[in-house]
Amino acid sequence: MIETPKIVFTKSLTKSEWPNTEIATGDLRKEITKLKSQDGGDIIVYGGASFDSSLIKENLIDEYYLFINPVAIGNGKTIFRDLKEIRKLSLVESIAFDSGTVLLHYKVKRN
Repeated sequence: MIETPKIVFTKSLTKSEWPNTEIATGDLRKEITKLKSQDGGDIIVYGGASFDSSLIKENLIDEYYLFINPVAIGNGKTIFRDLKEIRKLSLVESIAFDSGTVLLHYKVKRN
């Protein structure tokens, strides 16, 4: 993980103390579009529901890997709450694990 290039989207940090890590503070859409135009492989996002929701709202995600855990908590944050229109997804694969967790891999249908 240390050798993997990383970008931290932040509103409070101005520099990174971590190796191979850049700080991004600009417009989310512009920063992600710039990343997508560069050479390299897939971009993987690890973030909280608010960050994920921002990416979804801006239509910046091409594929979803959703892990469904068999726990009912009665509340929580939804990453899709800010959508104003329907997003169509195509199921690529689903994997059920012995723990009961299910991985759903979707691609976004683009017009």
